[in-house]
Amino acid sequence: MAWLQAIDTALFRFVNQSLVNPVLDWLMPELAGQRLFVPALVAIGALLLWKGGRRGRVFVFCLAIGIALTDGLVCNTIKHAVGRPRPCIALADARCLIGCSNSGSLPSAHAANWFAGTMVCFIFYRRSWRFMVPFAATIAFSRVYNGVHYPSDVLAGAILGAGCAGAAVLCVDDLWRRIGRKWFPHWWSRLPSILHPDAQAKDEYGASALERSPGKSPLDQHWLRLGYVLTAALLLFRLVYIAAGVIELSNDEAYQWLWSKHLALSYYSKPPGIAFLQFAGTALWGDTQLGVRFFSPVFAAILSVVVLRFLAREVGARQGFLLLLIITSAPLLSVGSVLMTIDPPLVLCWTLAIIVGWRAVQPDGTTKQWLLAGLAAGLGFLCKYSAAYLVVCWVVFFLLWPPARLHLRRPGPYLALLILALCTLPVLIWNAQNGWITVRHVAENAGMDSPWRPTLRFFWEFLFVEAALLNPVFFVGALWAMAAFWKRRRENPLGLYLFCMGGLVFLGHWAYSLHSRVLPNWVAPALLPMYCLMIIYWDARWREGLRAVKGWLTGGLVFGLLAVVLMHESDLIGKIAGHPLPGDVDPLRRVRGYKEAAACVEQARQKLLQEGKPVFIICDHYGIAGLFSFYLPEARAALRGKPLVYCQTSAKPENQLYFWPEYRYASQRKAENAIYVTEPGSCSLEPAWPWKWLTGKGVGFARVPPPVPTPPLLLQEFDSVTDLGVQEIKLRGRIMKRVQLFECRNLR
Repeated sequence: MAWLQAIDTALFRFVNQSLVNPVLDWLMPELAGQRLFVPALVAIGALLLWKGGRRGRVFVFCLAIGIALTDGLVCNTIKHAVGRPRPCIALADARCLIGCSNSGSLPSAHAANWFAGTMVCFIFYRRSWRFMVPFAATIAFSRVYNGVHYPSDVLAGAILGAGCAGAAVLCVDDLWRRIGRKWFPHWWSRLPSILHPDAQAKDEYGASALERSPGKSPLDQHWLRLGYVLTAALLLFRLVYIAAGVIELSNDEAYQWLWSKHLALSYYSKPPGIAFLQFAGTALWGDTQLGVRFFSPVFAAILSVVVLRFLAREVGARQGFLLLLIITSAPLLSVGSVLMTIDPPLVLCWTLAIIVGWRAVQPDGTTKQWLLAGLAAGLGFLCKYSAAYLVVCWVVFFLLWPPARLHLRRPGPYLALLILALCTLPVLIWNAQNGWITVRHVAENAGMDSPWRPTLRFFWEFLFVEAALLNPVFFVGALWAMAAFWKRRRENPLGLYLFCMGGLVFLGHWAYSLHSRVLPNWVAPALLPMYCLMIIYWDARWREGLRAVKGWLTGGLVFGLLAVVLMHESDLIGKIAGHPLPGDVDPLRRVRGYKEAAACVEQARQKLLQEGKPVFIICDHYGIAGLFSFYLPEARAALRGKPLVYCQTSAKPENQLYFWPEYRYASQRKAENAIYVTEPGSCSLEPAWPWKWLTGKGVGFARVPPPVPTPPLLLQEFDSVTDLGVQEIKLRGRIMKRVQLFECRNLR
């Protein structure tokens, strides 16, 4: 091995130092940056999907799988297992023409990805090797010339990339031959082989299988099965994504994780549902990110199946499958399938309530269906108070649709209302014991304590933010569908019902934005009914001959799915642009860097511990207190006794920690020292920053926020307070967070 290492190092020095010339010094870093590579790849992929026919679409699908398998699984796994330092780190005389990463050197991911793409291109387009092989070899050579890989790294990457991509295509072909022939015979008869996409089935199995397929329509069965496959794939991806730790917990998730350690009838700002869900998740998977977030993707999968079957029964399975794609391409709904906040369980319960409620309002609706609708609404209320809007929505529907009023002479609606009322008892009891603090908090949060002064300041802000988070293409389509539907509301009771269950909630919040700011997630339960109504309307227009619907749908899906991918892994934005994305503007900044910030605070605490007194941590925000409690092992273990991390005390209730005596450090930690943590204000950016970043002319455009002056309350509580200054928290070389620390000595 030493002999091979010596040869490898000698070859590296030959390429990196002996072949030096001005032309390669300019060309090789440009190839490494690949500033135009990803945009060009996306453009070519879109062109092939549009004009490439069956072969082009199958090629793009296999290329995506091959590169994802090579880069995301194989290369990363081997890099972490081998842990070989890059030559720019291990060799003092190495010439490094680009940034030197701390990630492993063996194998080269660039070489692996390019040779994976070359292999897939060769499988589907045989003559492509004439230009793909030289180009992939040039990219591999550039990695050595730039000083970031050994020759053996790029050789291993090339072999792994080509092999993994070829194996992936063969496996996909074999899987399609087995599963497609049995589950999707109609489509299999058109595409019997992935490797030969232009071939036709040589037997009549597809036709005979279609005849044996049960159900109203064989194609409906195909779309249903495809919807199940998509749901299962998304569930698996989201669970793996959460377990991989690509992002950290958010403030609310960590804060409500603390609630799960103190189960109660209700809490300061929210009902008890989220605490019990996190208690169940962590009981299954431990105090891990997977445990905290486990039920979010599970609820998303249940919701997908329920909505798919609902639309398949009422409209068509194809429309249900398209709705699943639209939901996946809406950033707000997609993020809500990963983060475990109060919205995922609310949306699930709301949707279950309106689906069962639709069956209940039919002339043959039963009392059992009303009871189930009431139970779903009640469980939704135990997750978020806005579930009570369902009562208003049903009342409006009864007013607008006379045939449904016959149920007002039956016990069903009243029993449903009784069940909903019973579900409010835990919240009412807790608030009665605590001075109705939640009522005051919710009123203040919604701006109800301020006088009515109509303003457009928040009106347009709400509209633009919702459009961005809900996919602008489909957001406009949903508003258009609601406006157009209202003119023909008497012709379609299902459309009217969905409008009452979703459109009214959205329009009500939009109108309230004339009074005060409305947060984007407040309309979360309204989105699925709105999109169901949109699907019904535009599908009818398509059947009437409006062919532009197909282009609108395709454009919305491409735009939305690209945005969702970038929101799940924002580092791809830097790869597309050819420059790392600054941490101050990273879309995932709120869920990155807190683990490293907690380690920085712990280091300061350990230093102060050397003075001989116990040291605890005080945070200026309850969310940060939850995050540090989660990411510091000692703090997590201390939750069963005396906490290690506290939130700054206040004279009146401002968060749930106020109600737990053990979190009042004034009585728990007398004469001890502390580290106080605060995050300075968000930095402001110069208007021209995107152009500076995209052109590579500089990334130092962020204005560092000024340090926070010593809080007066600390000076009152401690004998002395020392400002340790602002600490920059870096993640892969980027400043992701800034925290300011204070040493506080001798709590009075």
